[in-house]
Amino acid sequence: MNNTNFTDKALLNALHEDIGNGDVTTSSLIPVNHVSNAVIIAKGNFIVAGLPFAERVFQLMDTGVEFKTLKKDGSRVKPKDVIAKVSGRTQALLMAERTALNLMQRLSGIATLTDKYVRQVKGIAVKIVDTRKTAPGLRYFDKYAVRTGGGHNHRYGLFDGVLIKDNHIAAAGGVRKAVNAARSHVHQLMKIEVEVKDIREAREAVSAGADIIMLDNMNIAVMKKAVEVIRSRNSRIVIEASGNVTPENVCSISETGVDIISVGALTHSAPAADISFKISQARR
Repeated sequence: MNNTNFTDKALLNALHEDIGNGDVTTSSLIPVNHVSNAVIIAKGNFIVAGLPFAERVFQLMDTGVEFKTLKKDGSRVKPKDVIAKVSGRTQALLMAERTALNLMQRLSGIATLTDKYVRQVKGIAVKIVDTRKTAPGLRYFDKYAVRTGGGHNHRYGLFDGVLIKDNHIAAAGGVRKAVNAARSHVHQLMKIEVEVKDIREAREAVSAGADIIMLDNMNIAVMKKAVEVIRSRNSRIVIEASGNVTPENVCSISETGVDIISVGALTHSAPAADISFKISQARR
């Protein structure tokens, strides 16, 4: 995947969604050659994410726009902090503003929530990872934000990893049949992960030769027992916990001995950061 081409296409689609055939308000009020300076300002406490994409939005609108960052992605900001300065044709600034801010607000929110989870398990040998529960068309950006917040990425999509879930198991006729079928179709370097709902399925996944076992929606006591069962049979299996993970229980989950904790909320429920765009000086 060519990331530059992919992100440009996504950003251009977002601009077109907002602008359509033209910004009727801006074109009515602002002369074509009118130039302005503007600032992007934090209105809350959060971790910044998405600055390279915001800059690209303005440049796609007008290559003459100058974008100067005062903060870096991954940095913490507080209310009234100036994140970036933008200057160029006023029409271009106003037409790109909302798309750039929407993206930055979403990604900063994801990074900030991810950081909250990561801080809860600091000092424990466990990874906080995302899921495929991302906004359609924004997965690349959402997963970038998770990394910015100190988390890790799970598989990108259906094409880059085998993850046998409950519906696959039901359709295939059981855990062992599902693992065997997958093993016969993928190359030897591709890991096979299986989602299990109880100790019985965990045992079956181990004996079937799964490389990774996901403990889905288990309470802490059952999860701890499942980890013990899996480790006693094959200490090399990677164990993932998933389902109903919150900042309040993530530390307890990590202490069961799992290697990975996947959190869908990182990308589907992160509150957007509050960011504003203000023209500070207009020049005719």
